[in-house]
Amino acid sequence: MTLHQRAERASYDLAALDALLGDVPVIRDPILIRRRSRDFFWYSPILAEQLKEVSADIVVKPRNEADVVRTVAACAKLRIPVTARAGGTGNYGQAMPLAGGVLLDMTDMTGVIWQKPGSVRVRAGTNILALDQEIRPNGFELRMHPSTKRTATIGGFVAGGSGGVGSVAYGGLREPGNILAARIVTIEEEPRMLELRQDAAQKVNRAYGTTGIITELEMPTAPAWPWIDVVVAFDSFAEAFRAGRDVAHADGVVKKLVTPIAWPIPSQFSALKDACPEGKSILVCMIAEPFLDSFRTILGGRGQETYASPSREEPTETPLYEYAWNHTTLQWLKTDRSVTYLQLLYPQDRLEESVMEMAALFEGEVLPHLEFIRFAGRITCSALPIVRYTTAERLFEIIRMHEERGVMVANPHVYGLEGGSRHKRAEADQLGFKAEVDPMGLLNPGKMESYVPVR
Repeated sequence: MTLHQRAERASYDLAALDALLGDVPVIRDPILIRRRSRDFFWYSPILAEQLKEVSADIVVKPRNEADVVRTVAACAKLRIPVTARAGGTGNYGQAMPLAGGVLLDMTDMTGVIWQKPGSVRVRAGTNILALDQEIRPNGFELRMHPSTKRTATIGGFVAGGSGGVGSVAYGGLREPGNILAARIVTIEEEPRMLELRQDAAQKVNRAYGTTGIITELEMPTAPAWPWIDVVVAFDSFAEAFRAGRDVAHADGVVKKLVTPIAWPIPSQFSALKDACPEGKSILVCMIAEPFLDSFRTILGGRGQETYASPSREEPTETPLYEYAWNHTTLQWLKTDRSVTYLQLLYPQDRLEESVMEMAALFEGEVLPHLEFIRFAGRITCSALPIVRYTTAERLFEIIRMHEERGVMVANPHVYGLEGGSRHKRAEADQLGFKAEVDPMGLLNPGKMESYVPVR
């Protein structure tokens, strides 16, 4: 369904929906509905214009899986679209209801179901920070999390994310073993509950909620370390990159974040300004405390360590990971909405050559910000550079020029799954699976643009 078709659609029978929902909680206030219908789509000046009028018709807040089943059964019967959302921390309208209808707010479905060494079973609406705080006393933590950890939910991370803090050690969510199982509800007049284990769980990873409503997840955990946030300043971005590369390749050093950022991006880190000397590129890292000396040995005197402190996640603190991943972009956007960003993956076999080539090609226009990650078992760099935006035509030319030079782009300036996922997409038949679980195409319509309803 296109945005034009959304504007032309007929009204949904909300009175009939109310009757079928019974006591399932709903929100009818138009201001709250519009607010809950939005995410951080405005990171993109293109999406900011395209999606500014998007809104649901009603918000439904399920308390449990039975409420989800009742809601989707009613929507299937009445042919009302359903878009699941949680923390709303996405950046390209993943959970914005293009076709209106029901916005299924999952944030009341919370809590750990069970935990054991190496894994945890949790309800999809559980906040990621709260989840980590519950399992940490038993000596474990999640393998990875987005930079929005303090506001995001585990279900939203799996449905809309691809990796994040921790991916330098474990790769992205698409890697085998990083999602153990997902329980989903299908959208049919008689909904089914399906348990997707191991590879099958990838059918809902980064599918924007188009392939079933996630109600529970089983996720792997890792030993919980005392993390040290570290900032090291360098005279050039090339030096910061090479130091980060050496740390990323040091298998014996336990780390969670290795992030080179070029000047002038650190000039926007107001709360961290004492650690960001004028004109210096920086390397932002999270290192497990027992390996801090090893980390410094790898640096070998390169750069100037300007900050080192235990990682803090209290409401009054700003953890260092909130200057990394797409929080880097947010730090700039807080005071200047004239910039935007891209999502890149550099080729593993000529990483330094490619990074430096693109930095020189777009000097002053595309400002480098890299995230060292594992991708298919090898160290490379994801990137979320700051782009000084001028026109949509120039932005898409920059994308084309990256792709022509072997740099993969997951375009964050489109709202469709196919155009925006690229290298972030899970290795699973999500299109075929959608036909099984959403035959009428009611789940988040417009996001999987190639899908044609089978009923």
